[in-house]
Amino acid sequence: MDPRTDNGLRARDLDRRESGNLIGSDKVEGTAVYSMDNEKIGTIERVMIDKLSGKVAYAVMSFGGFLGIGDDHYPVPWAKLTYDESVGGYRTDISKAQLDDAPRYDAEDDFSWNDRQRAMDVYTYYGVPPYWI
Repeated sequence: MDPRTDNGLRARDLDRRESGNLIGSDKVEGTAVYSMDNEKIGTIERVMIDKLSGKVAYAVMSFGGFLGIGDDHYPVPWAKLTYDESVGGYRTDISKAQLDDAPRYDAEDDFSWNDRQRAMDVYTYYGVPPYWI
């Protein structure tokens, strides 16, 4: 008997991408993000990693829309997320109300990832020091 998951990968292969304190980026993508009061506020679409330092700069969280259509994308400093095994997702102190005014981009736009001022605006909005400091 071949224990395969829905996407055709063996369960053993999935376990290798999540071991101890380490997790593969493909397992982070699609993970739910919950507020402190257990409300699902979004889903991690991707992580952005600084190529030179290796630090995770942002989790790009999607929120809004319907069935993935019309979602807004929020670059959230990685420092704002903590993995919570009890919910099987990430926990944050960001509320849905805070997301209303948060820096974001939509599917037709693109975030200026190399614009240091725009990056600083994101970190300032969320009240955490930038990953490059």
